[in-house]
Amino acid sequence: MYKIAVIPGDGTGPEVIQEGLKVLKVTAEKFSFEYQTTFFDYGAKYYLQTGKTLEDEDIEKLKNFDAIYLGAIGSPEVRPGILEKGVLLKLRFSLDQYINLRPIKLYDERFCPIKGKVKEDIDFVVIRENSEGLYKGMGEFRQKGTPEEIAIQISYNTRKGVERCIRYAFEYTRRRNRRKTLTLCGKTNVLTFAWDLWQRVFDEVAREYPDIQTNYAHIDATCMWFVKSPEWFDVIVTDNMFGDIITDLGAILQGGMGIAAGGNINPQGVSMFEPIGGSAPKYTGKGAINPLAAINALGMMLEELGESSAAKAVEEAVIKVVRKKLKSLSAGKMGYSTFQVGDLVAEEINNS
Repeated sequence: MYKIAVIPGDGTGPEVIQEGLKVLKVTAEKFSFEYQTTFFDYGAKYYLQTGKTLEDEDIEKLKNFDAIYLGAIGSPEVRPGILEKGVLLKLRFSLDQYINLRPIKLYDERFCPIKGKVKEDIDFVVIRENSEGLYKGMGEFRQKGTPEEIAIQISYNTRKGVERCIRYAFEYTRRRNRRKTLTLCGKTNVLTFAWDLWQRVFDEVAREYPDIQTNYAHIDATCMWFVKSPEWFDVIVTDNMFGDIITDLGAILQGGMGIAAGGNINPQGVSMFEPIGGSAPKYTGKGAINPLAAINALGMMLEELGESSAAKAVEEAVIKVVRKKLKSLSAGKMGYSTFQVGDLVAEEINNS
């Protein structure tokens, strides 16, 4: 019996979560596992009503679940930064979800913006450190509001935080067993303190994994090679900010935000799974948003819970729907409504 906390969130979040839960229901019946869902209304509406985001007692409640399924957080009615820090970052940091896992896989060449690339060329994973770096929020203003103002933002990296992320990446590369190649993406030539630490730890841990081939690429070169030769990559490990940047680029390579899912992983605790495209408020209530990213996030959640066969079935169903049915992966252009796309995936699972 899996206990799943559901945070539908804002904008189109509840719509895509509804379709994900529809797929979860048929998958559980097909693969004979049980689950319970408990809904939490954290997000813009809750903040506007109460003035609260996420408090310590809320975190304690969430620690009792096996996983968290998140729709999206964000609303034009709330000033940027409040919900991101008060909900998303609070969840990640408080639950020590120190890995952000982003599979980047092209399901159909029609939806790749890079000419000549096929499915076999775009199939890699970015592992982003999810709890430190610039997103730690450390820094200060000096002489704020004056012509001499200084804004200081600190990239905070601990050896413990760096090592556990890198070690996870090596283990993941071994399990993935594709090309068994792990690339460290950084900026060692300029950011000489943080990336000296990352490079030293990477080299030290690499000696424990002689079966894994390793290499290094600067962040700017990585962006270039994502576009020119994405087939070079197998697994990439990087810090919080660089990971945030290149995973959005990766999402476009695989067809757009409508298909891109991510996991915030605590291997020893509670992990959270979400579509990465945001709440898309302009599409709210129109039945136009693509739910496949949320359904892929559900598949990632099942994999992390140990239901590998169920997770594989979800991905295979999504692939069939993308290849056989959809005209586009973009909102309003799929040829089907949000509800219908969820039905198509559920039907594929039932018929498999």
